[in-house]
Amino acid sequence: MLSDEELTALLSITNSDRDETTHAVTDHADAIFTWDYEKGARPALDKLYEKAKVSQWNGETDLPWHLDVDPERDIEQMAGTFESFATQADLSGTPFEKWSDRNWMDFNLEQHAWTLSQFLHGEQGALLCTAKIVETVPWIDAKYYAATQVMDEARHVEVFAKYLDTKIERKYPVNAHLGKLLDDIILDSRWDLTYLGMQIMVEGLALAAFGFMHALTAEPLLKQLLRYVMSDEARHVAFGVISLQKYYTGLTNAKMLKRQEFAYEAAVRMRDRFMGQEVFERMGVDVRDALTLVNQDPGRPIFQAMLFSKIVPNCRKLGLLDRNDGWLRERFTEMGVIGFEHWVDTGDEYETMQLGADELAPAAS
Repeated sequence: MLSDEELTALLSITNSDRDETTHAVTDHADAIFTWDYEKGARPALDKLYEKAKVSQWNGETDLPWHLDVDPERDIEQMAGTFESFATQADLSGTPFEKWSDRNWMDFNLEQHAWTLSQFLHGEQGALLCTAKIVETVPWIDAKYYAATQVMDEARHVEVFAKYLDTKIERKYPVNAHLGKLLDDIILDSRWDLTYLGMQIMVEGLALAAFGFMHALTAEPLLKQLLRYVMSDEARHVAFGVISLQKYYTGLTNAKMLKRQEFAYEAAVRMRDRFMGQEVFERMGVDVRDALTLVNQDPGRPIFQAMLFSKIVPNCRKLGLLDRNDGWLRERFTEMGVIGFEHWVDTGDEYETMQLGADELAPAAS
């Protein structure tokens, strides 16, 4: 649970211009050419590259866009599995005390749109970060794979934007915490920090969040869209694990501590961004009052912790948990997520999440 001081700090971070359509970030990294075109030095990366080449799908023709989507029906079906904080809390004296069923449905629709919007913005962040990896990573096999991920991320942006525009018909600007994290990942000049911030932290949390929504929704188009995206995302996280594992074993403790601190800061920001304050603003509710109530929901820490189920085992495999006397292990213990450390890491798991031939067949028209 956040303290009053932490809640104040969270609310102090807001989008300065919510109507902006472009956002410039200075990229301090060098573009690195390599004249060593020899393949085979990193067999796991070569295997991942070959997998990516045969796993491409077309967001326009391989998904059943012809299906009608009823967002309210989807919300009602999900409600039996995942209850809102309103059913768990005493609403007396709160802005929600007199809300009707219609108010709660509108809130749930906005929350759904907000979540999908943050998926969309995160995918564009991944698009830019992976393009940066193509430029900055010094190995040709990593450049090859990263180029396939650029295509994947463009497709993800396309399908989430289309779903929001044509099926949900509402969307949200990027959450301030997510936006600042994406800025910091782009701003950093060290190529491995782009990997760590995007491939391990942001994509790792996204993979867990996609899986959570995929399990809850019964809406056929969204379910298939998420299944396709998750297949790609598993490869992307594996790309980070495979690329960084050997590299991190050669770093000094001082350099490793910088990576541990970066991972922890990213984890805190991603935990906080799921408070969804923009939804309460749109609903005309005092944000501090609302978040104070959300913060008291006993089920919230469990949901937040599950979002780190992919991040923690991957950090363990990279050696981030235990270097420097377990610095990151201690922080993840304080966050209540260290219990995931022995779950399967994505470097070993990704093949089980790949699309089968039947799933890659075009959607029926």
